Amino acid sequence: MAPSKVNSAGDASVSCSQPENGFLNSLSLLSSEKAVQELLQQSPLQSTDDHLIEFSDAMRTVAKALRRAAEGKASAQAEAAEWKRKYELERARNLHLEHKGYNFYEMLESWWTQSSLCNAMGMIRFMLPCLFCLENCKERDRKISEEQSHRENNGDEERTENLGSPSNEQSEHCCGSNGICSHEVLRDGDRDSASKVVPNKFARKASFKLSWCCKGDQSDQHKHDIVSFERGNITTAERSSKQISLKWESQPQTVIILTKPNSTSVRILCAEMVRWLREQKKLDIYVEPRVRAELLTESSYYNFVHTWKDETEIILLHTKVDLVVTLGGDGTVLWAASMFKGPVPPVVPFSLGSLGFMTPFHSERYREYLDSILKGPISITLRHRLQCHVIREAAKNEYETEGPILVLNEVTIDRGISSYLTNLECYCDNSFVTCVQGDGLILSTTSGSTAYSLAAGGSMVHPQVPGILFTPICPHSLSFRPLILPEHVTLRVQVPFNSRSHAWASFDGKDRKRLAAGDALVCSMAPWPVPTACQVDSTSDFLNSIHDGLHWNLRKTQSFDGPRDT
Repeated sequence: MAPSKVNSAGDASVSCSQPENGFLNSLSLLSSEKAVQELLQQSPLQSTDDHLIEFSDAMRTVAKALRRAAEGKASAQAEAAEWKRKYELERARNLHLEHKGYNFYEMLESWWTQSSLCNAMGMIRFMLPCLFCLENCKERDRKISEEQSHRENNGDEERTENLGSPSNEQSEHCCGSNGICSHEVLRDGDRDSASKVVPNKFARKASFKLSWCCKGDQSDQHKHDIVSFERGNITTAERSSKQISLKWESQPQTVIILTKPNSTSVRILCAEMVRWLREQKKLDIYVEPRVRAELLTESSYYNFVHTWKDETEIILLHTKVDLVVTLGGDGTVLWAASMFKGPVPPVVPFSLGSLGFMTPFHSERYREYLDSILKGPISITLRHRLQCHVIREAAKNEYETEGPILVLNEVTIDRGISSYLTNLECYCDNSFVTCVQGDGLILSTTSGSTAYSLAAGGSMVHPQVPGILFTPICPHSLSFRPLILPEHVTLRVQVPFNSRSHAWASFDGKDRKRLAAGDALVCSMAPWPVPTACQVDSTSDFLNSIHDGLHWNLRKTQSFDGPRDT
């Protein structure tokens, strides 16, 4: 019986891999799993598995890149189809519009067929507003000619009865073309359902003028007529809303170059620029005493470079210098502005810093930029400055002050190293504004709106907007929101006598002063702005700076996976 048992067992061991009644032998399966685990633990298979993992990761990366490319292509095709659809609609509506010797739609069609899709889309964006503008101008000229002929035919009586209508229609068109905003106020007569003026022969409004008004005898500012009332409209005069251009009446002769310290690249560029301005442009050049010493250490060739010795000569620099060139970042522009306590020559800021909102010029093309600027005309940005005075509690009157101190960015009042909250009373033209309880307060210019004020939650403001930013630092109140005040106000920030600690004031990040209980800081707009040269114009430079420096509103474009509106 024993041999038969052995044979049966041997048969079972031999046939362990054969199916039995449709199932695998469990003992055979276990032994196979153990064999696989032993093979996986060996080093050659382990290294092969690592390579397979890396290869799979690489394939996933390639798949993601291909998917993104496909999404971008689909997005571009969808946008192109949308623009083409809009173009066909506008073309169908305006086929009848033709101009003297020039058909805009024929030119647009040729651009569409001959140029790339990008050029055609750009032409559409440019041409459609022009068409509507030309149509409005045509309609305006037709109405004006009809009104003039109507006046000539009907005489002065008819013109008196229809007081206000022609100028109002004309101002409505000029508001869009000239950028002069006119606000409609009460006028003679009522309006009917068609929004036309019904003349009233029995009532006429009186004419008047509005003027700047100054309080007090200490101010040397005079009254100036700024707006006028005519035929029921208040229309503001053109101010600094348009781009400002500077044209040289005589050729510039003297340039001052201010540089960022402790920078080898700036030092090399300064030496090269000084040599080029002297040899090619025949200009007199001023530099700081430190820079002159560095240039003379390099070569005795730079003996022609001028400098100054004391504060008295710095005060008179604006009478000698025609142009200021800064090599650095925004800090170098702030340093250049602080050197001039009165009028400031035009500043050409070159970008050699880490982050700049006032430095649109690139140093690699300085010859091209300076050659164009010296010839003129150039576009400039008038950057307003704040004039600050510190009034001590022991002062007998408000005219016994420390200062003035001029700031281009901001003046900051904070709690310093104290653990207590600041307690500051704020006044605007002798009217109480609020009591600041928090880490402090920032009074900023619009040029400084992208600096400390922005970090504290303030808004970004175009540098040519005349205003003062009132921004709290970590206020102890959720309803304390930043303000933008007009440029003609005077702000007074005072430390009350019941304050638990003193405060500290800093001006453009330096010249820190202690404000004890009873001390006050008075700020107003300085009469001398800082004119900085523009690469394109003030608006383009400002938008480029926030796009490049802050990556403002940069996000991934939304996909077109969902259903599209028809």
